[in-house]
Amino acid sequence: MVTPTETELQAPSPLRDWFLQGRPRKRRGIPGPHAHPETTHTTHRWWQVMCLTGVDYFSTLGYQPGIAFLAAGLLSPLATLVLVALTLFGALPVYRRVAAESPRGEGSVAMLERLLPSWKSKLFVLVLLGFAATSWIVTMTLSAADATAHIVENPHAPAALHGHEVAITLGLLALLGAVFLKGFTEAIGVAVGVVAGYLALNLVVVVVGLWQVAAAPVLVSDWWAALTTQHGSPAAMVGAALLVFPALALGLSGFETGVAVMPHVDGDAGDTEEHPDGRIRGARHLLTTAALIMSVFLIASSVITTLLIPEAAFEPGGDANGRALAYVAHDLLGDGFGTAYDAITIAILWFAGASAMAGMLNLIPRYLPRYGMAPDWAHAVRPLVLVLTGVAFLVTWVFDADVDAQGGAYATGVLALITSAAIAVALAAHRARQRWLTVAFGVISVVFVYTTAVNVVERPDGVTIAACFVAAIVLVSLVSRLTRSLELRVTEVRLDEKAEMFVRDCSRRKLRFVANEPDALDQVEYLEKLRQIQADNDLTDDDLVFVEVTLTDPSEFETALDVHGEVVHERYRVLRMRHASVPNALAALLLHIRDETHRVPHVYFEWTEGNPLANLLRFVFTGAGEVAPVTREVLREAEPDRTHRPRVHVG
Repeated sequence: MVTPTETELQAPSPLRDWFLQGRPRKRRGIPGPHAHPETTHTTHRWWQVMCLTGVDYFSTLGYQPGIAFLAAGLLSPLATLVLVALTLFGALPVYRRVAAESPRGEGSVAMLERLLPSWKSKLFVLVLLGFAATSWIVTMTLSAADATAHIVENPHAPAALHGHEVAITLGLLALLGAVFLKGFTEAIGVAVGVVAGYLALNLVVVVVGLWQVAAAPVLVSDWWAALTTQHGSPAAMVGAALLVFPALALGLSGFETGVAVMPHVDGDAGDTEEHPDGRIRGARHLLTTAALIMSVFLIASSVITTLLIPEAAFEPGGDANGRALAYVAHDLLGDGFGTAYDAITIAILWFAGASAMAGMLNLIPRYLPRYGMAPDWAHAVRPLVLVLTGVAFLVTWVFDADVDAQGGAYATGVLALITSAAIAVALAAHRARQRWLTVAFGVISVVFVYTTAVNVVERPDGVTIAACFVAAIVLVSLVSRLTRSLELRVTEVRLDEKAEMFVRDCSRRKLRFVANEPDALDQVEYLEKLRQIQADNDLTDDDLVFVEVTLTDPSEFETALDVHGEVVHERYRVLRMRHASVPNALAALLLHIRDETHRVPHVYFEWTEGNPLANLLRFVFTGAGEVAPVTREVLREAEPDRTHRPRVHVG
């Protein structure tokens, strides 16, 4: 008998191939999909990659000073100092450690995934992915909304644009999605130019603003007098700044993206996948340099915006709302320079969504398809781009393209990721028995837990929208896992020498296998099983091979299958396997044997006792349950041709 072992592909479709580029192809009649090839990236110097993550991190200067003033008022410079201290002595050390622990861009999620077993690990990762989606989706929508604010508020912009902020923001998001649909190979080159221009113009604004403050000392004295009136002593000011700084957490965005883009960082010639020391060193340079640049700009921008902008201008509808530094640029340097500043700010705010999109396109395919919790097309970039762009449209519509309204959700997502990263590195240091590092990272974790808790209490809308993202991801993932449960989920079948010998021996006759659930494993068990199968199926000979599957972690989706042959009690031949799913392991083995021998094998089962629905749920979540019919369904899904499909007999 000749069976189809060649790759059988669908009819060519250039449009479909383009749209699903990156999706792993499957062959019919083989045990599972191909092992997915590792994605290769064009690598760049660390400072170039810093610009890719910097379009997210640095772009927060477009709205951070205004949000900081609304949250802290005249305390904004002091609260910003606290934020900078937390950046340099909290978030930066944490993510330098994360870079060393997950150099392939998995981020802190991978570190925490290893701490919990089975389904607990999967559900925990889904929750973290929900917060990551909150952070990055709102990065796209908030940045696009702030870009819209810079367009509409520019003095040269047509008055007709007012009132159409949502439409403009949706247009910017659609343009961003179109860039990713076309391809994103030139992203880093574009990012370098945008970041260089943005930082250069911000440097001009900051220097001129600080010069203006220095030339008018009364501005500082009036500010200090107002602070003293409000808070009394300097100690009270510091205490108040510590209380309000969590509302400034937007200034911490970009660290998780920084480790997500690590695969793009050049390594050393001697780097290996196990020890990519050059890539880790480059990523640490990236994180440190970005944090130092941002810290300087955060402090300087908070000083000049607080001292030079009237308080009323920060309020919703005010000229400085969402665009404080642009207000200063127009006021101090004229509308010509201000328009140039608006243009580069619009560019980086729009492109900040590209950094966030790149982070999601890197993170989601690493987890959800591997868990069986996303369709296999989630490996492809373009379908994901459409889904993520659609979600960004929905969020923009819900928030009415309002920058201030999205701040809570953004901060919640950012803080949840940084807090989880701090906890992860503290636990990693503890496992490595690094006592002082454990204490240091433990203290940092406590600070971030406090910051997150305060932010949630003060802006519950943020955790509400984050909870919606988490719930949506968990629900969609579980439904996907259920619908994909009958897929052939074995990447490779490997038989040892004795197992190969059993198969070769049986291939001279009719291939018959008996599925046996391992129990006592004594001679009585095998004898009774053999007699039962013979009686139920009118078999007269005992030339049968037992097959047994020991369950491993049932939450795993795709794994390889190792088959070991043994002769037990000097009589019975047994093929033994370990896998996350009994039906999938049996189906994969039968298809592999069929392809190797060019003969259709037969497998014999007994009916499983119990409620069929309960057994189905057991199969989905434990890998066992109603084995016989599920094995048959897995085979039917994998091999539509009945003449080539292994036969399933149930007595």
